[in-house]
Amino acid sequence: MSLVTTPEQQGAKAHSDGGWGEPGYVPVQTRSARFSSVEHSDFPKVTGLESDWKLTPVSLVRSLIDGELNGAHYDYVADVRPGVVIEWIDRTDPRIGSAGIPEERASANAWSSFDEALAITVTSEEHVTVTLTRSGLGSAPRAAHMLIIAKPNSNATVILESSGPATLSENVEVVVEDGATLTVVSLQEWADDAQHLSSHFATVGRDARLKHIVISLSGAVVRLNPSVHLSGEGSDGDLYGLYFADAGQHFEQRVYLHHVAPNTKGRVNYKGALQGKGARAVWVGDVLIGPDAAGTDSYEQNRNLVLTEGTRADSIPNLEIETGDILGAGHASATGRFDDEQLFYLQARGITEAEARRLVVIGFLSEIVQKIGNPELEARLHSAIEAELSLTGVVTP
Repeated sequence: MSLVTTPEQQGAKAHSDGGWGEPGYVPVQTRSARFSSVEHSDFPKVTGLESDWKLTPVSLVRSLIDGELNGAHYDYVADVRPGVVIEWIDRTDPRIGSAGIPEERASANAWSSFDEALAITVTSEEHVTVTLTRSGLGSAPRAAHMLIIAKPNSNATVILESSGPATLSENVEVVVEDGATLTVVSLQEWADDAQHLSSHFATVGRDARLKHIVISLSGAVVRLNPSVHLSGEGSDGDLYGLYFADAGQHFEQRVYLHHVAPNTKGRVNYKGALQGKGARAVWVGDVLIGPDAAGTDSYEQNRNLVLTEGTRADSIPNLEIETGDILGAGHASATGRFDDEQLFYLQARGITEAEARRLVVIGFLSEIVQKIGNPELEARLHSAIEAELSLTGVVTP
């Protein structure tokens, strides 16, 4: 009797993301089914081959994933506004964990390590703007936790400005209660050698609106992952991002928008520019329209503008739909160089090539800047983008 062999079935081999071949293992079938825990030890060791980590320079941030983190208070400067309370709260406070808990090892390490959380509670029904600035975190590995709560029918813009040296892993929770309107702007202007891993968790209540904006302009490695759940009927979530990566910088965003309740609306729009050898951008967008989210209107997109040779942009949009009763859903992604037709049009009207290039980049990124709704910060960002453009001579003769 001869032995008959068959080719190995594609996909049947064990994978590096863990669990395959173990008794009772079932692969995650949908984005909402991912494992979550506040305990660092509950997550398998990160090798850099996992789907969530394979595009990240794991060796550079290993101390934040597995190392001991200082979870003590840090210094900050913040506006004092009527209808806003800023305070340190104990890690046992029942409000902590109300927006979400970690889905990966680095986030869990930060959660396990912080001493107290910095809580910002908004009650004002008249719009207020709160700016919180931190710049003295130092280079030692550190953990942090922040909680932003917009009480029912409140209205606020919270701007989180970060600069200076840092080796930081943190979690930021955002709770937008019924009828509230909240804009959260996270601005990263770290020192050139800074490392920053951050997970943002948000839940949006009935008829509430969240505008979440991520802006990354400097730092060696910045990985910021927003996770937003539209949990109340009629809630809106607008998720915007802007990044400008220079030589050797790695900016990464993994965005998750979950339509949980009916008649919700979501928009995801991230734009980035890259220049200089080794500049790297990673964007992964996950939109999940759940089985109870009838009447959903959702769209996500990512656009990257490559300014020089030697850069790399990874852009991966994903869309899951679990109900057929929706108004619309879509996704898009594009990465390219300067549009020659745009440059020709501008030059044909007497504008120099350098100025034409500057105008194209500024116009490309301004769409996100204008979403902030704070003229002072918008002007600062326009100046910062101009400064970025001058670094490698992209827009100079």
